[in-house]
Amino acid sequence: MSSAIDSLGALAQETRLNIFRLLVQNAPKGLPAGEIARRLKLPGPTLSFHLNILAATELIKPHRNGRSISYSADFQNVNRLMNYLMENCCGGEGCTIDVTTISGKLQNK
Repeated sequence: MSSAIDSLGALAQETRLNIFRLLVQNAPKGLPAGEIARRLKLPGPTLSFHLNILAATELIKPHRNGRSISYSADFQNVNRLMNYLMENCCGGEGCTIDVTTISGKLQNK
């Protein structure tokens, strides 16, 4: 449970949430750190700070490409988090709720 709290805490910060969403949009390949910085208009040290927090919670993973580092969403751990959050959905009776339809409604609020 503490890892779920750490992961949710990491995503509760706007810059980190934006980084994570950008990496999800560019899955499965991910993006180089410089491209993330450019797209989100973040200085290098700020980006590095936030990437380190997301990587420590294992929501993203780094990939070394020569001298540069790319990052991608770690869907195995994201799915673990989602499973933890949804494990008792519908009283454990086999949930039929499609969370993908709910997420679109939440964005419009």
